[in-house]
Amino acid sequence: MGKIIAIANQKGGVGKTTTSINLAASLGVLEKKVLLIDADPQANASSGLGIDVDAVEQGTYQVLEHTASAKDVIVKTTSPNVDLIPAHIDLVAIEIELVDKQDREYMLKRALEEVKDDYDYILIDCAPSLGLITLNSLVAADAVIIPIQCEYFALEGLGKLLNTIKSIQRIHNPDLDIEGLLLTMFDSRLRLSNQVVDEVRKHFSSMVFDTIIRRNTRLGEAPSYGESIIAYDATSKGAVNYINLAQEIIKKQK
Repeated sequence: MGKIIAIANQKGGVGKTTTSINLAASLGVLEKKVLLIDADPQANASSGLGIDVDAVEQGTYQVLEHTASAKDVIVKTTSPNVDLIPAHIDLVAIEIELVDKQDREYMLKRALEEVKDDYDYILIDCAPSLGLITLNSLVAADAVIIPIQCEYFALEGLGKLLNTIKSIQRIHNPDLDIEGLLLTMFDSRLRLSNQVVDEVRKHFSSMVFDTIIRRNTRLGEAPSYGESIIAYDATSKGAVNYINLAQEIIKKQK
């Protein structure tokens, strides 16, 4: 049975999509079967894996609406062992459309039941908000990875997200674990980066991944070519960091 991991933080620009794409690709090259779900109306995880977003006719929107099954909308990617449920800008409307539906928080969880056994890992790239789509993702997930950028406002909003996770555990999904806090955009030359790492490790100790994602130009370039960092430059620091993260997650599950 596949492990469902949501990658979430209501702050934008912390490396959620970068992590979703590259963790999926890294798990794939480590011979794990992966499904990546793009649950962000910006659809960057889809375009970052080479999908023409304008040509997407069915994706996360239809899955949440239950007008198409998860199996119907899965597309293959060029990344080994990685499949994708793509997103389209129309996903933005789902918040309004689901608001009056009964059990609206459970739409994604139900939809994934038919594919959960087909994959080792199902990763969900969440939108930078704590709206209904992210709520659906956290209710469907077994665990959540929280990317935190090594910058001044790193811990701002983290308390709010952790409270949201606690209330989801209490009301909707008692089995939801925090897989780990992932430090991203680390620059060893900056004193601030090192201070943030120390601060996060001091406050959250065992919840923090050993792997730190370093600031890396190649990581920023890869999505514009519709490739993961593994395909774009397998020897770069970014690729090595994400392979290490994938190995850490696999090890944790044993």
